[in-house]
Formats: sequence, structure tokens, C-alpha cells
Amino acid sequence: MTPGRFEGRVAAVIGGGSGMGAAISRRLGSEGAHVYVADLNESFATGVAEEIGGEGGKATARFLDAVQISELKDLYDEIEAEHGVLHVLHHQVGIPGPGGIDVSESDWQETIDVNMKSPFYASTLAFDLLKRANKKGSITLTASTSALVGSPFSPIYSLTKGALTAYVRSLALLGAPDGIRVNVICPGSVDTPMLPTFFGREPGADIEDLKSGFISEFIPLGRAAQPEEIAGVIAFLASDDASFVTGTTIPVDGGIVAK
Repeated sequence: MTPGRFEGRVAAVIGGGSGMGAAISRRLGSEGAHVYVADLNESFATGVAEEIGGEGGKATARFLDAVQISELKDLYDEIEAEHGVLHVLHHQVGIPGPGGIDVSESDWQETIDVNMKSPFYASTLAFDLLKRANKKGSITLTASTSALVGSPFSPIYSLTKGALTAYVRSLALLGAPDGIRVNVICPGSVDTPMLPTFFGREPGADIEDLKSGFISEFIPLGRAAQPEEIAGVIAFLASDDASFVTGTTIPVDGGIVAK
């Protein structure tokens, strides 16, 4: 952690109320950013914002349905009115989608909307605000190791996350003249309440029986990541320490894609 690294900067975390998003919100807040914690669960967002405030940081909780373009516009309008600029945008919202290839049209559309439409509009609609950041704007998105290695469990998830790795390369070129850097991370297994959904179980379910076998077989470092480890990578990418890093895809996976 680098205290004061984001002092005077404004950050928005889309999906910042729980799991990795909450850890990222807290990390950016602890390093001085005014963080807009935007989440579909307003009480979660409020809880994270209060944590940041309780540690002496600055945060604003905001209800947001991240697939609704009008709500994204409203968020950015609020940030413009309050600050006139956005320095850091991180998009965390995503769902695993249905497993296998027997996918209903409604499930297909929901997965596409959450995993592709939302990050596309969240990032493009923020461009005007990020252009005002004196060439210090940063966009980070969250894909998955499923974007980089084959997985038989959810082809539609691999499809949507793989799309983000191509998207950031194009967006990075678009943003480069204005100093807006765009990068995507690819986490593997992360120890959050949502991890069981990737094994076909309900959020928060006990998956020790599945996790231990999967981890020993697929993760060279022998454990799932902690959300704070993901937050550390995002904080680096959003900071001046990564001022020459753009258009990259960074696995944060304990070595999964190295095998």
C-alpha cells in the first residue's frame, strides 16, 4: 500500500460493493482517492463507503444497475457535477452465465449484457471525464483466466471474457492520445462468496470438497487468491507506477495460464 498515491483523484468502482470490487474500493480509498462505490446492492455499497470513511478516506455510495446505460450516464453526471473529472474507472461486474451449451436465449442475453454490454458502456461513457485527468486516466476491466485457456464448463463465459481482452487493445489505442490507459486483468479462483457459482453452487455455499481438488490440480501456487491481492494489481495499474502500461492483459491467477 502507498498512502497518498491517489490523493486528489476521483475513482469509480462499478460493482464495488462486495468481493473483489469491495477490496478494490477499499484499496483505492486507503491510498487517497475519493471513491464512488457503485453497486446493484446499495446496502453493500453503503457499507464499503462507510468503511472507507471510517478509516479517514472519502467515498460515495451509489446504487447502480450496471447494464442500464441511463444509470451509468447518471453516475457520470453526478461525478462531473461534484468533481468535474474522473481519474480511475474500474469495472468489476460479471456473472458466470449458464454452464454447457444448452443455453436459453434469455440466459444468453443476460450474460452478454452483464459481461460485455456493461463494461463497454461503462468505459466509453466515461471517456469525456477521463480526458480531463491531465493524461493520468486509467480504465481497468476484469476478465478471467477463462479468456486465456479453454474451459468446458461455460463456453459463453469464456466467450464474453475473451472479448474483453480484445476490446482493451482497441480502447487503449483510442485513449492513448489523451493519456487514458486501458488494461484488463484475468483472475483465476478468488476466495469470495461468488466463487461457488463457478462450481455450479449457490453463492456462499461450502465448496471445500471441490476447491481442494481443483486447486491442487490447476493452480501452481496451491491456493485461491484473496480479493486484496487482486486489489493490489488494480491499484498498481491505476497509478502513475504503471504510467507506460496500456493495452495489456494481466493474469492474476497463481500460475494457471503458465501451465
